[in-house]
Amino acid sequence: MQRRVIFRGTLLPCLLVAPQLAVTLVFFFWPAGQAFWQSLHREDPFGLSSRFVGLDNFAAVLADPDYADAILRTLVFSVAVTALVLAPSLLLAVMADRVVKAAAAYKTVLLLPYAVAPAVAGVLWLFLFYPNVGLLGLALTALGVEWNYFLNGAQAMALVVIASAWKQISYNFLFFLAGLQSIPKSLLEAAAIDGANARRRFWTIVFPLLSPTAFFLIVVDIVYAFFDTFAVIRSVTRGGPGKATEILVYKVYYDGWEAQDLNASAAQSVILMAIVVALTALQFRYVERRVHY
Repeated sequence: MQRRVIFRGTLLPCLLVAPQLAVTLVFFFWPAGQAFWQSLHREDPFGLSSRFVGLDNFAAVLADPDYADAILRTLVFSVAVTALVLAPSLLLAVMADRVVKAAAAYKTVLLLPYAVAPAVAGVLWLFLFYPNVGLLGLALTALGVEWNYFLNGAQAMALVVIASAWKQISYNFLFFLAGLQSIPKSLLEAAAIDGANARRRFWTIVFPLLSPTAFFLIVVDIVYAFFDTFAVIRSVTRGGPGKATEILVYKVYYDGWEAQDLNASAAQSVILMAIVVALTALQFRYVERRVHY
């Protein structure tokens, strides 16, 4: 019989969750409320006063053609990062699950990139792909590729996608490995007895049972691509060349901090949050249908 802890009062449970609630209120709801308030106001040039303008800031942001380009650029970037993260992490998890000797060391090495800060990850890949100096930059030049992400927007986007995906692969690997280890071995043994080869066992048994984990990671990776990749872009390309890597979260920073347009930046942050919430809702509405719990 499983023993359960029962709190007879409400004071102790409230005290236990109070620190987390305080962190959430201070670092999420309070800044979000300030951003929403600023998005509805417009400050004077000296920042001494502000006046209520309603939805004018949102209208100005949405009418900006550069913002529409940033939305499209962000969608392409997030899809590319998510796809580049999921496939290698699943492959590495499947391979690690088969390792018998030195399995702990192998898994630890694969988890190390997650401990690297996003800005550091960006600098590492910047050094590797630096034109005519980095190892991979020299290799591409030797192969006849005119590699210079300072001038080529597509190359710059590819570089930040690779750096951002590399940082997140370890996180996905950990969850996929946990999902693989939770699958009953008896199911795989029964399928092997029935004559199913390794590939068929994976696609008919393992992959469907991993679908809840994969769905969770898709949601997490898209949110990661929208928000947590700012440091990578800031350290590698700073949104360039020619705004080729300026995704929405970087545009919020640039317009608010460098261009000093705080009200437009606040409106952009509210729109960004709405886009992420809408994408998450769509995933739960349509993608979750294919999940086997």
